[in-house]
Amino acid sequence: MASVFHLLGLHMHQPPGNLRLLIDSNEWEARQIMLCYERPLKYAARYPESYFCVGFSGTLLEQFEDPYVVSRYSGIVDIPGMLMRYRDTPNIEIVGMGYYHPIFPLIPMEDWDEQIARGKRKAAELLGHDPKIFWPPEMAFSMEMVPALARHGYEYVVIDSAHVKPRQPLEREDTIYRLHRAEYGGAAITVIPRDRDLSNAQESGLNPEWFAGEVGNRTRGATQPCLVTTWTDGENGGWFRQVHEESGFWGYFFAPFMDSQRDGRVAIRLTSAAKFAGDNPPATLVDVRTGAWNVGSTSGHDFSQWAGSGSQKQALEEIWRLRKRYEELRRAPHPAAESKLREAYEAIRRAETSCYLFWADAWIPKLYAETRVARDLMNGMS
Repeated sequence: MASVFHLLGLHMHQPPGNLRLLIDSNEWEARQIMLCYERPLKYAARYPESYFCVGFSGTLLEQFEDPYVVSRYSGIVDIPGMLMRYRDTPNIEIVGMGYYHPIFPLIPMEDWDEQIARGKRKAAELLGHDPKIFWPPEMAFSMEMVPALARHGYEYVVIDSAHVKPRQPLEREDTIYRLHRAEYGGAAITVIPRDRDLSNAQESGLNPEWFAGEVGNRTRGATQPCLVTTWTDGENGGWFRQVHEESGFWGYFFAPFMDSQRDGRVAIRLTSAAKFAGDNPPATLVDVRTGAWNVGSTSGHDFSQWAGSGSQKQALEEIWRLRKRYEELRRAPHPAAESKLREAYEAIRRAETSCYLFWADAWIPKLYAETRVARDLMNGMS
């Protein structure tokens, strides 16, 4: 039987200003969420032989710098100390993403580089890591993103396995549990397929015995080493937010899973993408079908969760209109208005936050609050 390795990833994100809103309006929920950001450090220290990935959006990291947030959450977590520990924990790999957590295929391509570069810089600044793995927000990906990611030094991208299409016929286990290479526009990147089914289980609740058995069943026919990748939000749902740790992901699944590895009951080993790639370099070319992950009642084969309704489409059209207007103004000399123009562009990028579209009519007003700022700033410029 082929050897089996596990790449475990957690995605952390809060839209702009949400940590302030939470602590001021629902302190219990704020506590649950903030503890989720610290727990990976605790279990990485308890199990130094473990290895997993954690990604923070730029807008979440920005909120960790807010003196008000640092002060208000100080009774829950020492945020500066937490950030320092992420710098110093060798068995946690920091993953990058777009700064404001945008749906890249839905926003103007002209914004991709800034969203990618700024997210990478913020991770390096606060967490001391230069990310090599990219997590597409909402797992929304298209092949056109490959050159942009490569330009900014990303070597790997996590892709939902439902969208990975080998250019040559492969067995299922060789499609989902191997690394691949995607090429587009003269650039290339290594694709890490995420097992959708096992990730759904990681998100909702699982025990180590079931996981080991299921992984064994799924990789039984493999003739080469397998990389089983599970990746989910790390702070959403009661499973991760469980304050009684023994009843949640870390206490009920992760710690017993690591204990079963230590005593030899389970042969699956946590690893890094780079380590697996070093021993098993990607040898197959794949294309990636444009899509996202499955959330709510959607399949992820389109972007209906974020752009399926008339109001969502109208909100996106407003972003594109303002981005076009910004570009027109940027190309003309406006020395006296440069600061206003920069502020307008920042508001446009904030409006691209995926959460504003995800929650549809409930949160679209937040998107329009940002586009209104941008529109007001650019009014009167010629």
